[in-house]
Formats: sequence, C-alpha cells, structure tokens
Amino acid sequence: MSTAPADAIAFARPWFDEAEAEAAAAAVRSGWVVGGPQLEAFEAEFARICGVRHAIGMSSWTTGAFLVLHCLGIGPGDEVVVPSLTFIATANVAVHVGARPIFADVANDTTWNVDPGDAAARITERTRALLPVDQLGLPCDIDAFRALADTHGLTLIDDAACALGSRNRGRPVGSLAPISVFSLHARKVVTTGEGGVVTTDDDALAERLRRLRNQGMSASAFERRDAGAAQAPSFPEVGFNFRMTDVQAAIGRVQLGKLDTIVERRRAIAERYLAYLANHPVLAAPRVPEGMETNWQSFQIAVRDDAPVGRDAVVEGLAARGVPARIGVMAAHREAPYRDRAPLLPATERAADRALQLPMHPGITESQSTRVVEALDAVTRPLVSAGG
Repeated sequence: MSTAPADAIAFARPWFDEAEAEAAAAAVRSGWVVGGPQLEAFEAEFARICGVRHAIGMSSWTTGAFLVLHCLGIGPGDEVVVPSLTFIATANVAVHVGARPIFADVANDTTWNVDPGDAAARITERTRALLPVDQLGLPCDIDAFRALADTHGLTLIDDAACALGSRNRGRPVGSLAPISVFSLHARKVVTTGEGGVVTTDDDALAERLRRLRNQGMSASAFERRDAGAAQAPSFPEVGFNFRMTDVQAAIGRVQLGKLDTIVERRRAIAERYLAYLANHPVLAAPRVPEGMETNWQSFQIAVRDDAPVGRDAVVEGLAARGVPARIGVMAAHREAPYRDRAPLLPATERAADRALQLPMHPGITESQSTRVVEALDAVTRPLVSAGG
C-alpha cells in the first residue's frame, strides 16, 4: 500500500487511462495475442506518423538495433561510432554483434547531442556505421551525419529511442536516416511497457527484419492464416525471437492516437520550467537549436561550471523538498565494460558531472510544476545571495 501523498510528484509516469486497458483486454479476448492484426495496424500507423514505408515492431530498442546491425553484416573487426553521453544500450548493441563501439564527444553546449565534427575524427578504415542519438528527444544534426556517412561510405542509423513526435526542420524523426530505431519503454513519450520499432524505406531490409524477429520464418502465423492448413513455413536463415505482442501493439495504437496531446502537454510543462530558468545564475537551461522541435521526453538542466554548488547537492536539496529529480544522462565510457577503451571526452564528462533531470510527464499539473520551480528556487536562492 502506497504511503505517498495524494499530490506527490512523480519523476516519470506513462500516460495511460481506461482506453489502454480496454485495448489490451480486447486483444486478449480476441485470442490473437502475438504478431496479429493489432501489430499489423500499429506498424502501419507508426510508419505513417514517421513518413516512411516500413515500421517493424520489436521486443525492445536493443533487439531492434541489434537486428539492424546483424542484417548489415557488422561484426568482429568492425567499428561503430556512437556517443558516450547516452544510455549504455547504444554502445552495447555494437558489442552484441562483435563490433567495437567508438565513442565520440558531445558538442560543447546544452543540447547534449553528439558532435558531428568529433565523430568524423573517430572514423577509421574499420568504421562501418554511425549511430548518433537524438538525446532526450532532441533531434541531432542528422543532416551533418548523413553527409559524413555519404562521404565515407558508411551506414547511418538514427538512435531515435526517445524522439517519437520530434521534428527536424519540419521533418518527422524516423524518416531522416536510412534506418531509425525507437524505444517504447515505460519512460518514453509513447510506451507499450517494453518494445521497440525500426523504421526504414528499404523494402528488402524491412522484409528481412520481419523474418528474423520471428525465428527466420518465411511467413508469420498471421500471414499464413488464409493459406490453408497444409501451408508450411520455411526457415531460410537462423533467426531470433524478438517479436512484439498484439497486446503491446494494441496499447501502442491507443498511445499513438494521443501522441500530439502528449507532446503538447510536455511542451507546456517545459515552457514553465524554461521561463523560470531564463538567465538563471546557477542553472543552465536546455537549448533547442533553431529548426528543431523536441518532444521533451526528458527535461535535463545543468549546474553551471562556475556555480558554488555541485549537481548532487541540488538533486538532494530537491528530494528534501519533495521533488524527485535524477542525475542526468550517463557517460557510457566510464562504465566498467568500456573503461579500457575510454578516449578523451571532456565535454561528455563535464555534462555527465553537472546534469540533472526534472520531473517530466504529461500528468504533471500546473501546481506540481510550480512546486518544482519553487523547490529549485529554495535550493539555489541562498547560493545566489551568498555569491552576491
């Protein structure tokens, strides 16, 4: 039994109501709960939102990205350029196929997105792919990465895990790279609890991804439903079990229908935070470059380099006032599996040491967001006064 106050602020929370519950129940009652009509419809709707021909549902972002690298033939001896300032899964998928993740630094600003110039300096004769991240939902400079990939003959894969509903110069994320991979984890803007989606216009790749997610089967059970009892599938290559269920897809369809509203509510919360942070002497607000539209999957700020307080003290001060802030995006190259290959990444390390995230989800009320900024003020005001 929860002892949290009725108006306790949650750091993150899926925006579910009875519509998702009924959709899941309807899928269960239908008797078709894996790879059926709900998944087919969900994929079509996801592809339409992203402006691409294909969206392939997966069991997670990780399995989707792994399967993409597998289909591209990336493996031992190959390198994949990734940011360090991101969730560790981005680096892990390269290791899963036997390749080596090569870490690039972020730009020295408050977008926290990987620097195309630094990524270019990391390319070697072994590089096979670029895997930039749309950090926290903010689109990266994908056009610069596309030019870099074209120049060096590399495959460009957009880690769009957090970025469904974001736009880059008016174009939806999901259509800006030859391949994009989304997450549907519980903290994402649209969630099915767990899950992922690969988007692409490549017909052959999409067909192979669908086959390999289902143990390499030539045709799924849903595709064979009208073919007759004697129609047996073939297995032309070794596959995997990376399927998304119809229960997840049914929930996802309801969530996709709410996408515009979810993003609008997140933007309204972000605007309240940004208004408070404007010209703040201790805290730096996130920066959204011109032409970019973020879905505000997370709201990350930074303690300024010259602030008289560290990031952890701010997080602890907020927690003491009932605001569940979190430490910001990790630096993957500092973690145990990658320390032996850690390059010099000064901007990444500075960001990882100074960033924190404020509560962000569509259910935050105006009074709750006011309490967040009041808590920030209470934590930082004495520091400003002492420094003045």
